[in-house]
Amino acid sequence: MKSLRFLSAEAFVSNAEFARKSLSSVAHNLFPLLFKASYLLEQGEVIHDLVKNWPLVDFNMGKLLGTTMDYQEDLSHRTCSVCLESCLTGLRDYVLHHPSPCVKRLKVVDLTGIKDVEVQFCDCKKPMGRWARTELLSKLCLELLVDLQQMQCKPCTFKISIDVLVDLFVTERNYELVMQALLQKCYCPLKICCVAFRADNLALQKFFYIIKLTDPSLLRKLEVVHNVRLEMEHLEILFNSIHFPLLMSLTLPARTFNVQRHTATDELMLTTIGEKMGEMTQLTELSLAFSILTGRIQKLLSPLKTPLKMLDVSNCSLNHDDMAYLANSFHSYHLETLDLSGHDIPDLYPSTFFKLLSHSSSVLRSLILEDCNIQDRHVNMLILGLSPCYKLQDFKFLGNPLSSEALKHLFTFLCELPMLKNVEFPVPMDCYPIGISYPIDDASLCRFDHQKYERIAEELNLILLQGNREDVKASTPLFGSYDAAVQETNEELGAYLIMSFKETLEKFTASLSKMS
Repeated sequence: MKSLRFLSAEAFVSNAEFARKSLSSVAHNLFPLLFKASYLLEQGEVIHDLVKNWPLVDFNMGKLLGTTMDYQEDLSHRTCSVCLESCLTGLRDYVLHHPSPCVKRLKVVDLTGIKDVEVQFCDCKKPMGRWARTELLSKLCLELLVDLQQMQCKPCTFKISIDVLVDLFVTERNYELVMQALLQKCYCPLKICCVAFRADNLALQKFFYIIKLTDPSLLRKLEVVHNVRLEMEHLEILFNSIHFPLLMSLTLPARTFNVQRHTATDELMLTTIGEKMGEMTQLTELSLAFSILTGRIQKLLSPLKTPLKMLDVSNCSLNHDDMAYLANSFHSYHLETLDLSGHDIPDLYPSTFFKLLSHSSSVLRSLILEDCNIQDRHVNMLILGLSPCYKLQDFKFLGNPLSSEALKHLFTFLCELPMLKNVEFPVPMDCYPIGISYPIDDASLCRFDHQKYERIAEELNLILLQGNREDVKASTPLFGSYDAAVQETNEELGAYLIMSFKETLEKFTASLSKMS
């Protein structure tokens, strides 16, 4: 529902030429209203001029585009290229704008409220993801320095200092640009303040260098993923050399930990890493997926002084002792997001898992149990465990050998969870050829009766509809949920994988040649 004020704002900005000429006569408190109206209508030129002449102390994208009294719809998930580029270039021109640099008020720009989603509703259908925003902001900061040197600016222009809070995403392809922008930060009026940092497809040496440039004391979220070969010894060096006092969320790449070696050095490193994480008093989110942590969860997590709200230990080869620690730890009462995928929960530790689920039930919002060998005979037990999870919004259980009848039984129960919004369910076992083994390999994943699956999916959605739960989205993303960051950089990552495969083949061929 749009207020009369918002409708008037839309009418004003819809004529871009008139709006741009009239901005000098607009009351300062109307700029936020006009910005959201311009963003909705994708009026790039008006957005640029609004930011260029921004009269307020702060510019917070999340608040400006979020739910407001005048227009309730949240636009922060619209990463429209036209709007975002206009916004960032407007910010650069704010500094260069000549008339009265001495009275400029803007001190803080917060770009962290932008949300990257799979489906874009903007007319241009061209999203600007986190990687592209990182590249453009870095480029504009460097261009701004050149422009300031070439132009005859008033002395007070050089005194302008605006903190730009941003989530940076760095790969090999944009590393040099971002690195240069961070190195020149002290000279640039636009001060890049990195509050979240994601590194992928980056050499370790470059990662260590650039993470120091970001000012780690400001970091709240650190994601080191996929093609960054960070292992336990590197992580120990990182934590010993850099302090992260505000870090709230930590994601580490696959195979960071491997406790199979059973060496005294590894045990000491694990202890040190746990102690260092214990010093991060704000840490509440931890992702350790695809590491081997058998029997070591307690050593790693017990030093933490703040209870975890999010824990991803998918495919970490946990044993009964690990699950018992999780179920009995103080973390269990605070977990809002839990990922235990890749563990044979029903056969290995059913009682401890359900104890963990019982402790977290009052706060649990997202539960992921993919490839956990949950079979038809386990469904009643699963329903019993999920019954008290009234706040559950997201339930993913792809890759489990469940029949269509078991899924129907489960979906009938899911209708009773009042806050449930999203369900990711497996292709029913009876859609695959008889005798298929689980977990299903990638080559066989798509070899099922698609027509039968569509019929069953319709029946499952009908169960939701009959239970008055049309608000629940049920789907089967065969190759996992949408990841905006991976989607944006998939070409670069694909090229890296091909290059790595080629190098491996060359080494293998060379080894064969030496043997012969």
